[in-house]
Amino acid sequence: MAFVLSSAFRKQVLLIPFMNAVRGMSSSGGPTPPFTTLSVSRPAETITHVEICRPEKRNAMNKAFWLEMVDCFNQIAEDSECRVVVFSGAGKLFTSGIDLMGMASDILQPEGDDTARISWNVRRVITKYQETFSVIEKCPKPVIVAIHGACIGGGVDLITACDIRLCTQDAWFQVKEVDIGLAADVGTLQRLPRVIGSRSLVNELAFTARKMYADEAKSCGLVSRVFPDKDTMMAGALEMAGEIASKSPVAVQGTKVNLIYSRDHSVPEALHYINTWNMSMLQTQDLMKSAQAAMEKKSLKDITFSKL
Repeated sequence: MAFVLSSAFRKQVLLIPFMNAVRGMSSSGGPTPPFTTLSVSRPAETITHVEICRPEKRNAMNKAFWLEMVDCFNQIAEDSECRVVVFSGAGKLFTSGIDLMGMASDILQPEGDDTARISWNVRRVITKYQETFSVIEKCPKPVIVAIHGACIGGGVDLITACDIRLCTQDAWFQVKEVDIGLAADVGTLQRLPRVIGSRSLVNELAFTARKMYADEAKSCGLVSRVFPDKDTMMAGALEMAGEIASKSPVAVQGTKVNLIYSRDHSVPEALHYINTWNMSMLQTQDLMKSAQAAMEKKSLKDITFSKL
């Protein structure tokens, strides 16, 4: 008897191999040395999985986290094997944001003999913390962030620096800083308006510190997909990462660099930049390999591209 599979069922069947791979992405072993707050693994040859791994502390961002993120993504940027990064959080939620107890000395007791010197040191500290998330943008590899449960304060700073945002149906987001007496200073106020596009909504979220839930996050463009649960989301993230990793790394990484440049510059400036970029980047074997695959109707997954 003939029958037609529903699109939802077909999608679940297609995700089975990725669901199996998700089991290998578990952080049950804890942080990966030399890191104390991050777990780094390789679910596939060209995909790196980075996970905030402080589930007992609700993945709060302590002093070590802010330093380790920079080291981790600088290493990934130089890793010729890696073509895509999947970022997630261990345990019951993505992150509760800044670990206020662990960061109190830097925030509430800055060094300095007078107002000028105290201010100078505070500025230095903030600049260092800003790099924790800017390093995600600077990394030429696309970063897919998978969010489940709460994403509070510093979590919003983090995800707005990522390239693709996915979440579960139970996810919620909160620009929490005004509730603790400060203006967000490590990326949210700068990146969120460019991500969402509605200045009114951004202002509302930043001024009120209200929670935004998954459906609203999807409708306003903060996330591009919503999944029913974490396992399904991680499988979807891994499937997406695999699709990106199958393409020319010259093309993909060049695309990320130019997307970010275009965001921060005028159209004429960005056109000039891509012109200069491609006058050298078009001189790659990847172009001929990709064109030949298209003519022969082959999947790019069957094509071998050199490391970058």
